[in-house]
Amino acid sequence: MPLPKYNELYIPILTVLSDEKTHTLQEIKEKISVMLQLTDEDLSQRLVSGKQSVYDNRLGWARTSLKKAGLIDVPQRGEIQITKEGKSLLVQGMPITNQYLIKTYPSFAEFMGRKTKEPETQEPNTSETTPHEMLENIYHNIQEQLADDLLTEIVNHSPAFFEELVVNLMRAMDYGEGFVTKSSHDDGINGVIHEDKLGFNLIYIQAKRWTPNTTIGKPEIQKFAGAMMGPPKIEKGLFITTAKFSQGAKQFADAQHIILIDGKRLTELMIEYNLGVSVQKTYEIKRIDMDYFIEN
Repeated sequence: MPLPKYNELYIPILTVLSDEKTHTLQEIKEKISVMLQLTDEDLSQRLVSGKQSVYDNRLGWARTSLKKAGLIDVPQRGEIQITKEGKSLLVQGMPITNQYLIKTYPSFAEFMGRKTKEPETQEPNTSETTPHEMLENIYHNIQEQLADDLLTEIVNHSPAFFEELVVNLMRAMDYGEGFVTKSSHDDGINGVIHEDKLGFNLIYIQAKRWTPNTTIGKPEIQKFAGAMMGPPKIEKGLFITTAKFSQGAKQFADAQHIILIDGKRLTELMIEYNLGVSVQKTYEIKRIDMDYFIEN
């Protein structure tokens, strides 16, 4: 059979994971190739760049999509297991399409840049989408996948590595020197950094390497605000975490000169400042240089 599209791999992946055990990507890859009777010729197809097989690429996108929908979990890099929601959906025996996932799971709809209230039978009208719009959407999804992988990688490393990552990010963002850290004994660090290279203002920093599904509430930010009172008293604070913040935490921070950076924003900054990432391939979009065609 021809290689399935990435969304046609949803059910095979969930089927392999239905034993509720943790499987490696390699195990899933091999079991699905047997299940779908893929030939060596199928598996040897490469992307245009030649850097990855089409099968691996589609399997990776299927994995990311299922994770965004909350149907699978990635406890560690390279490992996958099914969630209760994924098992429940699989046993229903219904087709699992992108349209269904968009309609049912807001997190997946957000990842796809779509609204959740579209009718299930509606298919994307590509004729109304310009190539530039399509490229922008594809780029967005690739960045989302990269950010998701980055967050998983960060959480799977040591607190000491996270401390170094935060320091390196501050330097990459061109903050001044003076970053002094100490362990907060809960996979977090505390420190002070100059707002600029001349050292006019100080910023108090706290960083927590917590699981991404953890929600940090207002009390934790209140404790941080108390620590800013000193001595020495510091007017501005930066709270960085791999987790997320509650609405109450955000509202309190806004009133206290405290900037909150959650796991999503952390990975966005890492990508923007090229920390922990590298360029895989560059595509140039060119247009006519009209100045060239002006005759004297």
